[in-house]
Amino acid sequence: MSTSTTTEFKHVDYLWDEEKAGSLGDDQVALFLYRSNILGADLRITNYGGGNTSCKTVEQDPLTNEEVEVMWIKGSGGDIGTLTRSGIAGLYTNRLRNLKKVYGGLADEDRMVGLFNHAIYDLDSRAPSIDTPLHGLLPFKHIDHLHPDAVIAVAAAKDSRAVTKEIWGDTMGWVPWQRPGFDLGLQLEKELADNPGIRGIILGSHGLFTWGDTSFECYMNSLEVIEMASEYIERKVKEKGSVFGGEKIKSLPADERKLKAAKLMPLLRGLASSENRMVGHFTDSDTVLQFIDSYDLERLAPMGTSCPDHFLRTKIQPLVLDLQTQQKVDDPQELLAKLEPAFAQYRKEYQDYYEKHKRANSPAMRDPNPVVIIYPGVGMFTFAKNKQTARVASEFYVNAINVMRGAEAISSYTSLPRQEAFDIEYWLLEEAKLQRQPKEKPLSRKVAFVTGAGGGIGKAIADKLAEEGAVVVLTDIAEDRLKEANATYPADTSTYATCDVTDSASIERAFDKACLEFGGVDIVVHSAGLAISKPLHETTAKDWDILQNVLVKGQFELAKAGAAIMKQQGLGGDIIPIASKNGLVSGPNNVAYGTAKAAQQHMARLLAAELGEHGIRVNTVNPDGVIIGSKIWEGAWAEGRAKAYGITVEELPAHYARRNLLNRIIRPDDIADGVFAFTILDRSTGNILNVDGGMANAFVR
Repeated sequence: MSTSTTTEFKHVDYLWDEEKAGSLGDDQVALFLYRSNILGADLRITNYGGGNTSCKTVEQDPLTNEEVEVMWIKGSGGDIGTLTRSGIAGLYTNRLRNLKKVYGGLADEDRMVGLFNHAIYDLDSRAPSIDTPLHGLLPFKHIDHLHPDAVIAVAAAKDSRAVTKEIWGDTMGWVPWQRPGFDLGLQLEKELADNPGIRGIILGSHGLFTWGDTSFECYMNSLEVIEMASEYIERKVKEKGSVFGGEKIKSLPADERKLKAAKLMPLLRGLASSENRMVGHFTDSDTVLQFIDSYDLERLAPMGTSCPDHFLRTKIQPLVLDLQTQQKVDDPQELLAKLEPAFAQYRKEYQDYYEKHKRANSPAMRDPNPVVIIYPGVGMFTFAKNKQTARVASEFYVNAINVMRGAEAISSYTSLPRQEAFDIEYWLLEEAKLQRQPKEKPLSRKVAFVTGAGGGIGKAIADKLAEEGAVVVLTDIAEDRLKEANATYPADTSTYATCDVTDSASIERAFDKACLEFGGVDIVVHSAGLAISKPLHETTAKDWDILQNVLVKGQFELAKAGAAIMKQQGLGGDIIPIASKNGLVSGPNNVAYGTAKAAQQHMARLLAAELGEHGIRVNTVNPDGVIIGSKIWEGAWAEGRAKAYGITVEELPAHYARRNLLNRIIRPDDIADGVFAFTILDRSTGNILNVDGGMANAFVR
């Protein structure tokens, strides 16, 4: 066991804060959670949702009042980087160890997981994970099971056992690959008994176990072991002189890579969504480019990943596109002709993999589309059910790249046999975990593009769509408002782009960002607008032009650009302009605004008629009198309407409420509900929904 207290590390981040740890006192569970969180903050140490951590404490048994040892461990499906008290399980250590008496061998593994519940001490426990016995059968107070890239590279190297001894001498144990479960816990117990005094154990093709008497000692032991593996690999890389056989092709410049990726994304998304709609992510980091531009890409990519946590997120292997870096992306049909056969072949190979390795009780085959798509010279695309899952899949494949890099530098990379990989991917316990996931929200897997989203009605619409599961692209002409609005959303939920809806180039750039960030677009809401209320003789040509440009031309340009992306995806979509009751009702002092709103409404009908064959629905939401919370009502417009009705600005909300049939004040949230309604009415197009409290003179029929 190392007793070093150095905090100087080159390949991992030392994040232990003495003041923070000191504030936790002698609360060993709190210290274990603190250690878990800082370990999970460094993706070189372990990936999202991967690995496990634990501690053992002495507690009073509520049934006997006797002191008993309790093990606290990350529960099933958790993430050590974000782990809290509610995410852990507390088990009687002795009861867990007594399960050895009833263990019936490898065929009994799944039953054993159910028996973990009989060892529960803390009735508020999260369901214990499959890793529980790996920690429980070892005697140490604090234990880390991590997936560091450098250590997995050692574990996945052809001569892993010998390399382990070369790096750590007799201070580290080693066990060959075995699927996690009770028997692997027994193997760890035996390895420790055969080699007392070791500081940790390498799991072949899998990861690392380290421990300590205190949370800090365990943390330091983990960092030092990982640092030693990292330093060893870097020496080997220098000795070898090149990585992945060297550079085969030159990457495009960064701006060109991102533009090409943005234009390609909708096509890839459509193909990857042949069974389930997906959200995308793109990365062109130096680590990714070094791998995908190399001579060894062709050899290593089909081998697949070694660590189970990696391929559960990324599928066993990526799809490598046979596209030249200079491939033009302005002809979708030409590109589809190149991409469709590649996707079809990938699906066929995945089905063959399933059929060849399935067991009698295997779950049904899952979506055969690729998760990871590689475009040499450009970057890596990942597709999953939401942005977070797509991003995490990308991070996992970066981990896999690092593992391949290290293993190849050491000797040569080895992946899991396909049958072993299949048995993990289609493990009944893994299937049960998938079935326990919460039901997806109505707009899950969809990308919404909202103009005027820096505040008012547009922001309310974006809020509603995000609440219902969509990822949202906020656009507005004012970047300061966008930044403020974007900061209100959780990570992986939103992005923003400045967009002048009167400028087609600005619109194209905004859609490019939507595609690059999320893969495409499914819902386009034109909420950007302004209002000018003047009598005819005071209405200027400038007034007329700005209303026509923002409201009408803006809708035309947005629909044109958005529909083009939707057609490429082949997934249908929604275009929803926010018009106004004023497009249906002739009111005083309103010629320019009312005419523009009427044009928006009729354009929507024309678009619905044209785009229906592509599954693109076009429907209009007509607000009226949204005074509270609407930016349009700040300033001259409110003054103009008040003047038209012979009342004060302060009297406007009550005035508008009194004149509708329901006597209700209309708010931005009400308009957002109207937009949401159209997004789930997938058999409705060419319609108008008045959200005005009921204005008889605005009834459409």
